[in-house]
Amino acid sequence: MKQNKFLLSGGGTGGHIFPAISIADELCKKFPSSEILFVGSSQRMEMQKIPESGYRIKGIWISGIKRKLHFSNLLIPLKIISSLIKSFLIINKFKPDFVIGTGGFASGPLVFVASKLKIPTLIQEQNSYPGLTNKILSKTVDLICVAYSNMDKYFPKSKIVFTGNPIRKEIRNPFKSKNESLEQFKMGTSKKTLLVLGGSLGAQKINNFISNNIDLFKSMQIQIIWQCGKIYYNQYKKHNSNEVNVQPFIKDMNSVYSAADFIVSRSGASVISELCIVGKPVIFIPSPNLAEDHQTKNALFIKQNNAAEMVEEKHLEKDFFDVLKKLVSNNEYALKLSKKIKVLEKPNATNEIVELIEKALSDV
Repeated sequence: MKQNKFLLSGGGTGGHIFPAISIADELCKKFPSSEILFVGSSQRMEMQKIPESGYRIKGIWISGIKRKLHFSNLLIPLKIISSLIKSFLIINKFKPDFVIGTGGFASGPLVFVASKLKIPTLIQEQNSYPGLTNKILSKTVDLICVAYSNMDKYFPKSKIVFTGNPIRKEIRNPFKSKNESLEQFKMGTSKKTLLVLGGSLGAQKINNFISNNIDLFKSMQIQIIWQCGKIYYNQYKKHNSNEVNVQPFIKDMNSVYSAADFIVSRSGASVISELCIVGKPVIFIPSPNLAEDHQTKNALFIKQNNAAEMVEEKHLEKDFFDVLKKLVSNNEYALKLSKKIKVLEKPNATNEIVELIEKALSDV
């Protein structure tokens, strides 16, 4: 059996890293003798997360453009040249059969060089509004896997395949029982449980809001499992109690999703895809600080399908508790949101993407 070599790149945030890991895991199942190498930004979280998942990674010197005036933007042209050269050297040495990019600036140089060298390439766009990197790459790659309809507004229609987003394999596993999961997180079974997710890095505005309103949550007989982010944990661990479980980062997402009655989350594409499978009532709080404001666009798409609630970060104090009280007090409405978001799930996305790669390799 031929040993296939796959080169993957995607990083900056968990929303780009975890889909890449999911694809790599599925490639290992489909091609047991394959060799897999990741490429990422030498300064970002992929350099930790990829090795933790059992894969090798090479770092390149690349970063995104700051939206505000910043001296680091002056280095961007030098970083691009450096990362293109490094990508060429990595490709020339590794000699991949296929190259996959899952978004983020780290994937740009690698996938671009591979496409110019006529190596089969695929990019995966998680969001309803694509990032700059994938917009540029779409002109030269062979396949574009998307998670939302009508993406031909941004990409060549002939290259698009509607697969959905790859999700972490533990989310695809059968869920533990709710009581078993609550016990794991040292929470009681008599109160409603709110899960708060601020993204893989944490979200300061959400953290501050939760911290300032702990007593109000308790007065509503709501207990909280709260992923605040590693950099914020020392600031908020003081809230740990029988009713509040503060975590820097939650690895066992299967269990924590099972424990939750309601979920508060950022609206990155990967977590939305997971929450569609989980099927619990969700309040999205999009991050307003990202290029193209894609989290707001993602959340609006789900809200317009009557499948979730959305509160803008700037309106947390004014609107959040009205929305939460509606969910807590109206079981029928909460159940409707659960059913509607479940309709949007695409649980076989990872397998479909790998099948496309397998077909492309057979056609070479």
